Amino acid sequence: MIDKKILLQNLGLLIIGVLCFALAHPTDLCNMGLPFLSYFAFIPVFLLTQRASWKTVWLYGFAYGTVCYCVFVSWLGTFNPASMPVIAGMYGLYLMVAFPLMKAVTVFFPKNKAIAQWIVWCAYEYVKTLGFSGFNYGVTAYSHWKFIPFIQAASLLGVFGLSGIITFPSAWFTALINDSSKSWKTKIYNHKISAIIWLVVYVSVLIFGFVSQKDYSTYETRTIALVQTNSDPWVGGEEAYKKDLNVLMNLSDEALNSNPNISFVVWPETAFVPRIQWHYEKRLNRNSFNLVNTLLTYIDSKPVPFVIGNDDGVMGYDSEGNYTLLDYNAALVFTPKENVIPPQPEKYRKMHLVPFTEHFPFKKQLPFVYKLLEENDTHFWEKGTEPVVFEIDGLKFSVPICFEDTFGYIGRRFVNNGARAFVNMSNDSWARSRACQLQHLSMAVFRSVENRVPSVRATASGETVFVDPNGRITASIAPFEENYLVSTIPLITDYKPTIYTRFGDYAGVLFTIFAFILLIFGGIMQIYKKSKKEK
Repeated sequence: MIDKKILLQNLGLLIIGVLCFALAHPTDLCNMGLPFLSYFAFIPVFLLTQRASWKTVWLYGFAYGTVCYCVFVSWLGTFNPASMPVIAGMYGLYLMVAFPLMKAVTVFFPKNKAIAQWIVWCAYEYVKTLGFSGFNYGVTAYSHWKFIPFIQAASLLGVFGLSGIITFPSAWFTALINDSSKSWKTKIYNHKISAIIWLVVYVSVLIFGFVSQKDYSTYETRTIALVQTNSDPWVGGEEAYKKDLNVLMNLSDEALNSNPNISFVVWPETAFVPRIQWHYEKRLNRNSFNLVNTLLTYIDSKPVPFVIGNDDGVMGYDSEGNYTLLDYNAALVFTPKENVIPPQPEKYRKMHLVPFTEHFPFKKQLPFVYKLLEENDTHFWEKGTEPVVFEIDGLKFSVPICFEDTFGYIGRRFVNNGARAFVNMSNDSWARSRACQLQHLSMAVFRSVENRVPSVRATASGETVFVDPNGRITASIAPFEENYLVSTIPLITDYKPTIYTRFGDYAGVLFTIFAFILLIFGGIMQIYKKSKKEK
């Protein structure tokens, strides 16, 4: 029989946990987020997994994951009706596994169960970002994107190391609650060593954050123009393409007229939708060719290169061996009088595609899911393979496209390949949500800090910004307006790889290894104790 009091208490913990998780980050509930909540956000989670029975703990995990991401990424519903329930359901399944694992370690290590839960949680935060369905939205450290001194340690520990520091107080307070001592003074005394260690680590991170920030004011700079169209280029067909092109050209002209020192102009992700090379060479559609020709004639008449997001189409063999048109989400670099007419741009093709909405590799295994995505107007792309580095006016840079700047390993790969700046192009206009844009930006700034290189973001509707190597936003324009932004970034000529650039997300790997050891060792010890008791 269900104890209604216990059920209500558990549901209360579930609801508080969901709200603390969501409110710590930018969401539609609170655009800027309340990052201090992240220090206590997982107390309800740790307590709930301890209290719940083995029969129900997986259900609470599924409910927590599903509701958290329904609230956190509510803006996904505007993309297509399938995307939000798919992502929320996926995290329901992840937490349906993580919750029983957190409960298991409380059984294996009853004296230090909260610490063991913390290790498993930190491992989960890393593992959830891996593979086809990897999704960095909701990683705890990203809630601190505006706390500049604290995030400097990302160059040492990566985001998963910082997440471990932020989430530890949840484990510590859970341990206090579990302590059977009568007075809080005694409880605190019993757990003073772990508190002192955490305080020393936290203060050390802040000291490092203050002393490690570098002054780039004496560095040579490069001036870049970013264009923000405030439109979704995929909506409206040929007339919309024509209108968007006029906006792009007009804003670019205004930017170029405003500053004679501009090195190049950046347009957002797929700002120009018709396939430039394809339509110029094939000429199967006169209207598309005319539009492409207008674009190329315009670029060829300008004094600087253009970095443009485009749907790059080529004939080739797909994964099933069919010879067909392959689409890539690409960044094209055009230099006037060199590779514009006929178009032979330098190219980068997006390597990490958005799961479910840009890429789904399980067509044969899960045909019903693939059909559902197709019916909801999902545009599937092919994956690029090369971490291309471009060079304009002495600036070596790479172009992570949209979702790619949420992954530390991609930024690290670019830098190790020679990039000394990131030029991100994004389109979040479809979400019609400031929270969506701020969540994206909150992750993007970490890529600069991790690798100590500057970055710029040209977005369709925001956040269009310049970010210095310390992760500080140095220039920005308001979201949801047609505008351009011209500013400078330092030219890094004395680059030294950071710990993160050298070793990547080792903190996440270590948490995962420790969690695995806890679960295996704890399981073996439980079997041994049980067999010994039976004998």
